[in-house]
Amino acid sequence: MPLTRDFKDTIEARAERDPTFRIALLEEALDAFLNADLETGKLLLRDCVNATLGFETLGVQLHKSPESLMRMLSTEGNPRVDSLFAVVSHLKTHEGVSFRVHCSTGPQ
Repeated sequence: MPLTRDFKDTIEARAERDPTFRIALLEEALDAFLNADLETGKLLLRDCVNATLGFETLGVQLHKSPESLMRMLSTEGNPRVDSLFAVVSHLKTHEGVSFRVHCSTGPQ
C-alpha cells in the first residue's frame, strides 16, 4: 500500500483550502504561456480547473462539452487561443483577480 497521496489529490486538497495557491496555479499557467511553454501552461490550467470549478461547471459556462475542454488542456490538445483565453477569463472571475504583464530586460 502506498504511503503518499496521489499528486492530483494533493493539488486539489491544497487548492480547496488555500486561495493563494489557486491564484498561484493560474499565475504560473499564464507565465508558462507567455514564455512559450504551451505544454506546461495547458497542464497547469487543467490543474486549476480541476481544483476550482471542475470541467462540468466550466463546460456549462463556456457552452462546451467537458470532454472537449479536457482534451484541449491535455498534452495532445491543440487549443485555439480564444478557447484558452475563455478558460483563463472564467478562472480569473472565479478567483476575483486580474493580471498585468510587466516587461523586463536583461538576463533572466
